[in-house]
Amino acid sequence: MIDLHSHSTASDGQYSPSELVFKAAEANVSVLALTDHDTVSGHAEAEAASKKAGIIFVPGTELEIQWPTGEFHLLGLGLKTPSMQLLDIITYLQTERKARNSKILNKMQNDGVSVTLEQLEELYPVKTIGRPHIADYLVCKKIVKNRQMAFDKYLARGRPWYVPRAGADLKEAVNAIVSSGGIPVIAHPLSLYVSWGKIEGVLQEVFHSGVQGLEAWHPGARVAEAQRLEELAKKIGFFVTAGSDFHGEKVRKDRHLGHTAGDRKIEDRFWTEELLPRLKE
Repeated sequence: MIDLHSHSTASDGQYSPSELVFKAAEANVSVLALTDHDTVSGHAEAEAASKKAGIIFVPGTELEIQWPTGEFHLLGLGLKTPSMQLLDIITYLQTERKARNSKILNKMQNDGVSVTLEQLEELYPVKTIGRPHIADYLVCKKIVKNRQMAFDKYLARGRPWYVPRAGADLKEAVNAIVSSGGIPVIAHPLSLYVSWGKIEGVLQEVFHSGVQGLEAWHPGARVAEAQRLEELAKKIGFFVTAGSDFHGEKVRKDRHLGHTAGDRKIEDRFWTEELLPRLKE
């Protein structure tokens, strides 16, 4: 099995980069991409652990892209040396994420929920605090019953504590990934919140912006949707990837290393036939 989308404590995952690698080895994953949100800080640790575990390590990242609806995440797979352009984008995104968290917490405090960023960082020892952690805090304080209710009532778009996210420009992010020796891939495209009737045209534009791959197989998609996305990707000209988007059992207990849509094991073809040939170009 392989896995081309995973997260560690370098962003918002449960396990450290080395712990993640060893868990992947226990799950019989032979190729693992670490794609932490808006950072490359976990690569050295994960690469060293991968050598010990006998796993092929694929250095990656997952960048937030400015998008009017839903969310647009861009994977950079097979990064060699992060360019200054990529590091500048990462710095910008991390700064904006912190500013967004502060605005959300201010809204909460104004409504009588006393919580600080320092408290959240102590409760959740990850590098990237985000809305899921705020939602978990609301569950912990019994303000809501579960994470989904926290989003539905307070944190989602149109709700009282929602703050729009900032993202990088798509073409600039593509250039930053390519200049770092990597390959740009659109992650979980259903998160764009574009209807099936319009998604082909939107993905055509994404392809012409320089994005080369499409993550058709993701746990957020049903098997039939993943198959449809793969067919669409091939029609447009993308190569196809698959990942678990694993963050850890405490974060998403329904996601497992080496498994994707429908909890299917990720086939080796997504590495040997899809990504690997392009990394060798």
